Amino acid sequence: MAKPDRLTQYAQKDEILWHDRKRYLGLPISFTRYSFDENRFYLRKGLLNITNDEILLYRVLDLNLKRSLGQRIFGVGTIILSTADQTTPTMKIESIRDCERVYRALSNIVEKERDEKRVLGKEMFGAAGFDDIGDTMMHNF
Repeated sequence: MAKPDRLTQYAQKDEILWHDRKRYLGLPISFTRYSFDENRFYLRKGLLNITNDEILLYRVLDLNLKRSLGQRIFGVGTIILSTADQTTPTMKIESIRDCERVYRALSNIVEKERDEKRVLGKEMFGAAGFDDIGDTMMHNF
């Protein structure tokens, strides 16, 4: 019987709560895939050259939902995540179906994650590069 290695316990994935593809004319014919679980948002792009990106949900600062007329006609929308992540400060979840439901779910999970990790807004500002504000205010006193 094979001995389980220590890497296996760290390599297990959480249950995916939602997944979809970027859509053109309402059809999922792209190689851009989105998904999230209770802790992370995943982006996977490409057919031959594949790029994976993930964002910890407690690092999301703001969510925006945008739907153009064309997107509303085809029943899709775009969610924009503003994050405190250095490599991906803004991520667009483009042309996904059922975008309002996904937007509400992401918003609730982000708040839950921030509460569990006890992350306050002022801690996130420093992570997003706004720490110069605090330095300026300290010099004024």
